[in-house]
Amino acid sequence: MKRFPTLLLLPVLLSACATAATGPVPDEEVPDPTPAETVTGGDAFIVAHVDLAALENDQVPVEVDPGEIEESEVLFRFPRVVQGTYSVSDFGGFVEDVQAWDHEGEPMPVEAVDVNTWRISNATELDRITYDVNDTFDVERSDQETPFSPAGTNIAPEIFVLNLHGFIGYFEGMTDRSYDVRVTSPVNLRRASALPLVASDTSRADGEFTDLYFAERYFQVTDNPMMYGEIDTEVFPVGEIEIVLSVYSPTGTHDAGGLEVDMARMMAAQRVYLGNLETTDRYGIFLFLAGDGADQPTGFGALEHHTSTITVLPEFLDDAQLTDAMVDVVSHEFFHIVTPLRVHSEDVHYFDYQNPTFSKHLWMYEGVTEYFASHFQVREGLESRPDFYEKMAGKIENAAAYPDTMSFTVMSEYIIEEPYESAFANVYEKGALIGMCLDVILHEESGGERSMMSLMRELAERYGVERPFNDDDLIEEITTMTYPEVGDFLETHVVGTTPIDYSGCIEPAGLRVVEDEAQTTLFFLDQQTPFIDADPATGEVFFRQIPLNSTLIAMGVEGGDVIETVNGVPYSLGNIQALLQQSVQEWTPETTIEVTVLRDGEEVELSSQLGVPTVMENRIEEIDDPSPAQLELRDAWLGG
Repeated sequence: MKRFPTLLLLPVLLSACATAATGPVPDEEVPDPTPAETVTGGDAFIVAHVDLAALENDQVPVEVDPGEIEESEVLFRFPRVVQGTYSVSDFGGFVEDVQAWDHEGEPMPVEAVDVNTWRISNATELDRITYDVNDTFDVERSDQETPFSPAGTNIAPEIFVLNLHGFIGYFEGMTDRSYDVRVTSPVNLRRASALPLVASDTSRADGEFTDLYFAERYFQVTDNPMMYGEIDTEVFPVGEIEIVLSVYSPTGTHDAGGLEVDMARMMAAQRVYLGNLETTDRYGIFLFLAGDGADQPTGFGALEHHTSTITVLPEFLDDAQLTDAMVDVVSHEFFHIVTPLRVHSEDVHYFDYQNPTFSKHLWMYEGVTEYFASHFQVREGLESRPDFYEKMAGKIENAAAYPDTMSFTVMSEYIIEEPYESAFANVYEKGALIGMCLDVILHEESGGERSMMSLMRELAERYGVERPFNDDDLIEEITTMTYPEVGDFLETHVVGTTPIDYSGCIEPAGLRVVEDEAQTTLFFLDQQTPFIDADPATGEVFFRQIPLNSTLIAMGVEGGDVIETVNGVPYSLGNIQALLQQSVQEWTPETTIEVTVLRDGEEVELSSQLGVPTVMENRIEEIDDPSPAQLELRDAWLGG
């Protein structure tokens, strides 16, 4: 999973501050038309039918036939939490009018147990369950808690985002049964699916068609997203992998062709970086670009799956901005092919959708993945060493906003609880830095012969998709496979609570971390890092819990302060761009800034001259007169 701060993708941020297994099947690639009714799975199948063509009142009807049930009572459920996310989603809260029907077509009693669960008694008589599904995108700006957008759903005549865990429920104790998934839609819609397409019935005279898909178990239902609608698709090879890129752009501003060259270049470099690691024959990239409407998603980022990733970004980005965002997002998600997809614990493998337990090793699942997404670019020549240094130094800065003595393994294990949930984003900052330090240690101890990637390849070969590791044994096992120094680092800084000396970590490569004073603007640290963020549900704009610049500190601003007015003008997410533009283009050092903030329920008046805002900024630099051993290690680590 990769999540962006809401304001990170505002165009003014990027422009004004600069002046200071089987993958998607595109529409044209379907099997020969076959009536869907002729393909059945017998009693072993659960048959689920999602009828997009019956869209009404922003809902679609779904029917689920469980096949033969031998128990007298059964629970029908929707996931409370889905894999790859680290928060509660409660997809059952988006389902209405759940009804059960017996083999004679008569209604049966249904008892709602909780938001995600319904009990059906006399279950041996159950023939099917029907219900209506609401999408999650529509309510993201309301007070209702909603799933992270890339894990969510959209229902609209022009575009359906089918994260199937939001449409198809499961029967308790039957998640290992295979699924026959049928999707009926208007014949004019294009589609892309990460589930294998078994057949497609286009012979109907009513302007609709039905696609038939197959999933070996419920996990495959949740692991394979789909999009139906006005999408643009490009198919291109990257080595032996076929990439299917599908884009929905509401105004047609962007298309798949505009991203193909950069995606192909990036993923080709990733494939080289991965070496001989087994990947997939086909990989799908689903890109939903959000417009400006009130029913549009605002939780930008991506969610990984075994053979695909689904990404949500704003449409207002220009071509270069969109490419940069996609390189950042997709490179991260594609590296999840390594972990947790091929290297994961029992908590991940035997995932409980209602009461999940979480692995201790987010440092590896998300942190090392994020590190790979940066390191491969310098290693394979896509970016310069100074760019890589700047990126890692930025992560040192960002990590400073989170508790530095919090055990990463404890945080991971209890990630949906406080205070750990609030620190989740640190997996992309300190987690990536953990990966960097381990990579340097492995290069140093092996004389440049081993790396973090080679270690992950060894773990993937030892375990793989179907064999999980024991959570409590991983660090000891890694130590045995590598060097005592690796185990010491993990026990001290990942299990333990000792802060990391990043300068000491990279000194063997002839690098060091230095602190300098750097100029900023009032609201942005640099071209990509805002001091403020916004809550899409409420529209509130607030100061982030990160080190602030000298002017904000002098003004008395505290992290968490909600901006009400600036120089007498009320501001919220709806009009914040005007303030950001003004702060960069019109204000001078002599401008007096008066800000009213809401702090702990009380209004606080703050004031200061703008001056020249500065921060103390970490920077990674190459040391003078490095030794031959340091240069050799640097080249082995970063490519030379």
